[in-house]
Amino acid sequence: MNAAPSSPFTEEQTGYLNGFMAGVQQAIPFLGQNAEGQFTHKEEEAVFGTPLDDLCREEQIKYEKNGLDCFDSILQQAEKKEFATDGDIFRFKFFGLFYVTPAQDAYMMRARIPGCAMDARQLRGFAQMSRDWGGGYIDVTTRGNLQIREIQPENTVNILNTLVDLGLTSRGSGADNVRNITATPTTGFDKDELIDVMPYAKAMHHAILNNRDLYGMPRKFNISYDSGGAISVCADTNDIAFYAVTLNEKAEDLDPGVYFRLQLCGITGHKQFASDTGLLVTPEESVAVSSAILRVFIENGDRTNRKKARLKYLVDDWGIPKFLEEVEKKLTFKLRYVSEELCTKPQPKVKHGHIGTYKQKDGKNYIGIVVPVGRMSVETVEAIADISDEFGNGDIRLTAWQNIIVPNVPDEKVEAAQAAIKAAGLNYTATSVSGGLIACTGNTGCKFAAANTKGQAVIIGKYLEERVELDQPINIHLTGCHHSCAQHYIGDIGLMGTPVKLDSGEKVEGYNIVLGGGVDDTQAIAREVYKAVPFDSIPPLIEKLLVTYKENRQPGETFAQYTQREKVEELVVA
Repeated sequence: MNAAPSSPFTEEQTGYLNGFMAGVQQAIPFLGQNAEGQFTHKEEEAVFGTPLDDLCREEQIKYEKNGLDCFDSILQQAEKKEFATDGDIFRFKFFGLFYVTPAQDAYMMRARIPGCAMDARQLRGFAQMSRDWGGGYIDVTTRGNLQIREIQPENTVNILNTLVDLGLTSRGSGADNVRNITATPTTGFDKDELIDVMPYAKAMHHAILNNRDLYGMPRKFNISYDSGGAISVCADTNDIAFYAVTLNEKAEDLDPGVYFRLQLCGITGHKQFASDTGLLVTPEESVAVSSAILRVFIENGDRTNRKKARLKYLVDDWGIPKFLEEVEKKLTFKLRYVSEELCTKPQPKVKHGHIGTYKQKDGKNYIGIVVPVGRMSVETVEAIADISDEFGNGDIRLTAWQNIIVPNVPDEKVEAAQAAIKAAGLNYTATSVSGGLIACTGNTGCKFAAANTKGQAVIIGKYLEERVELDQPINIHLTGCHHSCAQHYIGDIGLMGTPVKLDSGEKVEGYNIVLGGGVDDTQAIAREVYKAVPFDSIPPLIEKLLVTYKENRQPGETFAQYTQREKVEELVVA
């Protein structure tokens, strides 16, 4: 008979198991699915109370066949070397496969990177997959995960299977599902954080993967964990945001300590940040609370109108009190309402703190590497993996700012690591522009985009760095359409692609421009100042905006603060 283990679980293992089991305990078996996996109440011929005839097209597709059951179709299409057709185009997104025609006659695969954390072996695996079966480059997204593009049908199964072999998955990374669970990218080693949130982010990730009923929601859904550390994960732009706070005195049945405040309904493409619900939850309860929220949304969200199907619209209709009453019915514990005044908020975020060399709480260092607009060649990806292995411990963190962090570098290896980063053609220091230059895929890879955002963002960055010197960092976000994948409303300067008709009658790519956005402690929705500006006019226009800011700002004033205090008409430069 084997002896019992001599050592207990680590704190991270205990947090993971507690969070995971709390979510499992709330699972609702079957939840309206028939033997074919259709989300339906058969006796009513309805989907969660919505008559079949009233379902929107995407809901009809899901009713006909659950997206989780389309792997055989993926296999068949791979054997035929043919792309998905009809409803399978939508269903394949349940496996993270996006048919992006007409921008590219190819698939894009989006992986899940739980907590935005991976290792060098996995990163090399991505490089090899893209080299063998993709376009030879990889994109870091604004949800801290990775995408491979230019995939042909016959290579889809190779990529999906290899991804699993790497210990990762793409399941649920597209369509009406919970997207990548994000966490503060420096959590676990950030010297200023209140709690390591990685165990809870990963527990939430696994709760979703292992509960079939948490797929096929009325619309996509985002969840984020903020550790209270120095680097922003843009948690307040998510449907569910958990912000670590310190409770200073006993409240309800909670002793003083670190808890999560629950915020709901961030959707900045609709000009709304997540708002505080008044709830304080223990970290171990966060998975169960999230799962209950998801199930209330699944059962009651709008399945007739895609434009009104996000969580925001259900909460707007019901109000937060009624919504949380329904959430509490699905829990085995009571929700606790605690005044914000009893909590100490975390410190302000360090803007562009994801770039550069910083001390960790264990005395080692992390180095934030600039990845221009999030795109890397496979050679660059492999170089970063090598740097992480040689100078760190093989850990990699991705950020919501489309850059990469290599942690756990000892003091004696910092200088050599920095030299290796430079030798790879990368940078570990940012100008006030490049560290915050964000761009979605653009019209080279997305059918919705009206402009080449990535290519044009690089042009803007180069133009400004040659002409403008700033002592304050700024964020410039370029998004190709109203879906706002690059979250243009939270940028100091935000650009949304739009066709522009010149006086000559020619149509060219251009942007609407908003100014003065921010997140977290600088939270603000940018205001529109310019409409339909041809791209050729934009680099010099932004230069004038920045020069005017330098000439007219108050001492220590940031660009966002300056633009927020000015009237819109006064921000228009000649």
